[in-house]
Amino acid sequence: MAKRRRFTGEFKAKVALEALRGERPIQDIAAKYGVHPNQVSTWKKQAVDGLSGVFSDKAEKTERDHEAAVRDLHAKIGELTVERDFLA
Repeated sequence: MAKRRRFTGEFKAKVALEALRGERPIQDIAAKYGVHPNQVSTWKKQAVDGLSGVFSDKAEKTERDHEAAVRDLHAKIGELTVERDFLA
C-alpha cells in the first residue's frame, strides 16, 4: 500500500497561486508538480475561501486576544519570580 504524501503549506500556496493566475490549465500545473488535478482544484478553492479571512476583523480580534494572553502570562511570570525570590 502506498504511503500518503504530505505537502507543506508553502507548496500548496505556490501551486494554488499558479492555478489562480489562470495562465496554464490545471492539468498542466498538476503534471508540473506531480499531484492530481483534483488536488490542485481543492487547494485553489481553499485559497479563494481563505482570502476573506485575511481582510476580516476576525484576524485583528485574534491578534488582540493573543496579545492579551501574552500580557497575562508575563504578569504571572513576574508574580512567580517575586514569590520565588522571597522564598529563596
